[in-house]
Amino acid sequence: MTDENKGIKIVVINGSVRPGNYTSMASALVVDELKKNPKVTVQLINPGELNLPFPGVNPHAEGTRKLQDAVKSATAVVLATPEYHGSISSVMKLVIENLGFPSVLAGKPVALLGVAAGSIGAIKTLEQLRSIASHIGAIVLPLPVSVANVQKVFDASGKVLDPAIEKLVRSVATNLMGYIHQNLCPAVTLERLLRQGTAAVAG
Repeated sequence: MTDENKGIKIVVINGSVRPGNYTSMASALVVDELKKNPKVTVQLINPGELNLPFPGVNPHAEGTRKLQDAVKSATAVVLATPEYHGSISSVMKLVIENLGFPSVLAGKPVALLGVAAGSIGAIKTLEQLRSIASHIGAIVLPLPVSVANVQKVFDASGKVLDPAIEKLVRSVATNLMGYIHQNLCPAVTLERLLRQGTAAVAG
C-alpha cells in the first residue's frame, strides 16, 4: 500500500546487462513518464551493478540485500526484459531468484515490459514472466507491453524513432499509476480514516 502524502516509489528493474541494450532504452521511457508525477520517486536498478550471486550460493550478499531492500520499500515494480532464445533473460531470472523465498515481490503490483528483435515481439517472454511473477505472489497487471523489431525502434543513442511505439511503452507507466491510484491509494485513505478519524485524513 501507499500513502500519497508520503509519496509513491516505483522500482524499475532492467533484465539486460549488455552495453547499449534496448531494454534499458525502452525502460528509460517508462522512467521518464513516471517522473512527470511529482509524487513519484523512481529507482532504476541495473543488475550488472549489483554483482548478484547464483541461487543458493550467498543469500546474504550485499547486492542481494540492496535489491531486496529496494523492492521491499517499493509501492510497485516494473520488470523489463529482452527476449532471449524464446524466454526471459538469465539476468531477469537471476534477479527474481535473488528476491528471496518467500519473495519480497509478493503482494507488489508489477508491470511488465518486453523487447525483442523478432517481428512477433516478446509475447512468449512476457507470458513466461507473468507466470513466474504470479507464482511468487506478485500482482501482475494486465496490458503488458511488447516491443517488436526493437532494433528498428531506437537509434544508437537510445532515441525512439516511432511515436506510436513510444506512446505504447510509456503506457507501462500510465497503466501502473492508474492501478495505484484506483486500488492502493483509496485503500490507504480508508485505513487512515478508520484508524485516525476524519480530521487526520483531511489534514
